[in-house]
Amino acid sequence: MLDKVNVSDSERTRALGLSTVAFTACFAVWTIFSIIGIEIKAELGLSEFQFGLLVATPILTGSLTRLILGVWTEKYGGRLVFTTQMLLTAAATWMLTWADSYVVYLIAALGIGLAGGSFIIGVAYVSRWYDAGRQGTALGIFGAGNVGAAVTKFVAPFVMVAYGWQGVAHVWAAGLALMAVIFFVFAKDDPALVAQRKSGRKSPSLAEQFAPLRNLQVWRFSLYYFFVFGAFVALALWMPHYLVDVYKLDIRTAGMSAAAFSLSASLFRAYGGHLSDRFGARAVMYWTFGFSLILLFMLSYPPTDYVIMGKDGPIAFSTQMGQWPFVITLFVLGFFMSLGKAAVFKHIPVYYPDHVGAVGGLVGMIGGLGGFVLPIIFGSLLDLTGIYTSCFAFLFLLVALALTWMHFSIRAMERSAQGARFGQAAATA
Repeated sequence: MLDKVNVSDSERTRALGLSTVAFTACFAVWTIFSIIGIEIKAELGLSEFQFGLLVATPILTGSLTRLILGVWTEKYGGRLVFTTQMLLTAAATWMLTWADSYVVYLIAALGIGLAGGSFIIGVAYVSRWYDAGRQGTALGIFGAGNVGAAVTKFVAPFVMVAYGWQGVAHVWAAGLALMAVIFFVFAKDDPALVAQRKSGRKSPSLAEQFAPLRNLQVWRFSLYYFFVFGAFVALALWMPHYLVDVYKLDIRTAGMSAAAFSLSASLFRAYGGHLSDRFGARAVMYWTFGFSLILLFMLSYPPTDYVIMGKDGPIAFSTQMGQWPFVITLFVLGFFMSLGKAAVFKHIPVYYPDHVGAVGGLVGMIGGLGGFVLPIIFGSLLDLTGIYTSCFAFLFLLVALALTWMHFSIRAMERSAQGARFGQAAATA
């Protein structure tokens, strides 16, 4: 499409810059319960499961809406869809302060969840401004807007201490509404949409847009994203609570410590896009899953006391990860998850260039559902086992499954390719 429309570098940069800032603002709102949820939990006397459901509910809406938002973005353009989505989310965030019961909080949280749909809107919008050779880097830069989770963890605790959690909701809502206005005023329609309008071509039907979703490969990509993005969101929501309970930190210290993970899992996404362009997304996924297995094994090992019968009597020692080793290990895990997020979405425009909205919407939806399901699983496992590190043990098993499926699928593809080359050689011999 880009060869048919004159697109300047400044227009590309503006589209990418505005989308990244808008996504950052949306992500800050999407993870707002990671901070204000702690105070709401205390006010309502919620159980671990109820707390997990509360912080995960916005993730549900953000996940389920991604599929249709991706399709709408391809049909109506990112400028209109992004602006509308931000205004609706800002209104829901402001109305959160009117809640007076747990059920009403959950209903308001569903509205706030629209913020999560911003990701696929931006992917479908930004990818249309860049050719295949630069899409990985561009989408990596856009995806770095995940840093909005760190913004919430850094800033929201101080706003909450000064003005209460209601003050956080008001400030975040006003900021998002302002961003919506700025985006609508300064953004332009993408070149593919402009070309389509000039030519008078009809938009593809829903059946045509959703056709690639029958491919098993799309669902395999979805499992990858369930971990690299879904687990990122889940941990971003869960870690402040985890740090307060396990290491007895106050909310400000816990928020800033958890922000280290959100930063590494966001800022390095642009680098992940660069590495995917240079070495291939497949190689980056191997790095992501391999190192994540090692790091999650370290994090999942619970504090344990050992007694060994030595020559001179019992020898007692214990294993326990301190606060700073924990934060550093989590930071490194976030780095590799960040690379993986970029690598997954590097695959999509390459394999499905005409269906980025539909395929990316499904992959993003499944990944986002990880952010909804996993906090609930974390809370349930904690209630069931009483072991705080059970959340990391579950993620370890998830990564092992994803790595195994990826490896055997790639081996099958390589064998198929070798067989095809052998058949061609035999036919020309």
